[in-house]
Order: sequence, then structure tokens, then C-alpha cells
Amino acid sequence: MQLIITAEGQVRCIYAEAIDLATIGRLQISRGSFVEPNATGQWIVDLSPVRGPRLGPFAQRSAALQSEIDWLEQHWLSPSS
Repeated sequence: MQLIITAEGQVRCIYAEAIDLATIGRLQISRGSFVEPNATGQWIVDLSPVRGPRLGPFAQRSAALQSEIDWLEQHWLSPSS
């Protein structure tokens, strides 16, 4: 689990339960994307909550979820974001 700590002391991460984030301080959790099936049963990743693109379609939900994480780590979680 990657934690980005800004100069102002804010922590940003992709939520996971690897550690109890409440021990760091008050939490503000917001949605980074939507992973939903389309009409044909394929999976679409909508990253509009973080001003990102739509990715897919993916045949498997697991592939869509991995794509979501990869994009967030590269474009949203990086220290320069």
C-alpha cells in the first residue's frame, strides 16, 4: 500500500485494509472510479471522479480492477499529481 504524504501533512492512498488508516488521523474517503458491467457483460472503468478517462471494455472484472489500480497509481497517486 502506497501512502503519499504532502508537505501540508495530508495523506493520499488507494484505499485498502492493509493498515488501519484511522490511526493516521481523520479520514476523508472519496470514490476514485466506478467499475461496472456494460450491456454486453464486459467491464468498464470510469475514472471521471478523479478527472480520468474511461478504460475498457474488459472481459473479466479482475482485469478491469487491475487496470483501475494501475491508472490510479500512475496518474493520481504519484507524488507529482
